[in-house]
Amino acid sequence: MKIPVTLAVFTIVSAAIAAEVPDVFSGLLKPGTPVRGQVGMVLPPPEIDKYVAKVESAARENREWFREFSAEAKPGVPLPFHERLGLTREEYQEYLALWKKREFKPMEEVILILREASGDTWTISATGGASTLSTLRFSPDSDTFRSPNGELKRIDDINADAASILGAWTGKEWKFEEETSLGKTKENFAIGRMAEGKSGLVVYRVQELSSEGTRLLDKSLVIRIPLDPPEATKEDKKPVLPKPKKKP
Repeated sequence: MKIPVTLAVFTIVSAAIAAEVPDVFSGLLKPGTPVRGQVGMVLPPPEIDKYVAKVESAARENREWFREFSAEAKPGVPLPFHERLGLTREEYQEYLALWKKREFKPMEEVILILREASGDTWTISATGGASTLSTLRFSPDSDTFRSPNGELKRIDDINADAASILGAWTGKEWKFEEETSLGKTKENFAIGRMAEGKSGLVVYRVQELSSEGTRLLDKSLVIRIPLDPPEATKEDKKPVLPKPKKKP
């Protein structure tokens, strides 16, 4: 029996739509479904600047010590207290209190669309300031991203502390790094979800330095995307019956 052309086409399209989404995007992006995200920055209150200035001044006076001290600290979180930071204990506590008040400040709305591409790869089409993401191509077989610079390889998973700049979140990260006689290039891509369960994150950064150490390029993107609420369980779906009235 011949299958009608329209039915055959429908079958092919359905198979494409039903392609298995790589785990890295599961629960965050759906194939062919536009997601409205926000490009922004996480900023503490401006009152924190006076304390940052004091630490920067102390760092300039003790460059070697500060380099060793900061190298031992967790990345992305405030440095632990030390007398040589240029802050009193009281000022340091005020600094931490202001740090806890940091907020995500949206700067631009963008659209992200996960698409299956040729060669069993996946791309994230993006608009506006996030359009750089469109140059990345993910290969599930090798668990790598490829950009115009080269191959981004998987590194340790992210399990960020609540005190980190973006707050508590978990995710996966990939990195490309290359150094030649012309300079050095670093590129990172990460995707995951916030601990509060309502937002996902897409983080991207590319840096280029000349052989003399001059910064040629430094582009960073932090994109917050909404997550679908978890499906209701059978218990949640049960109708709530009114309580019987008590007889007088």
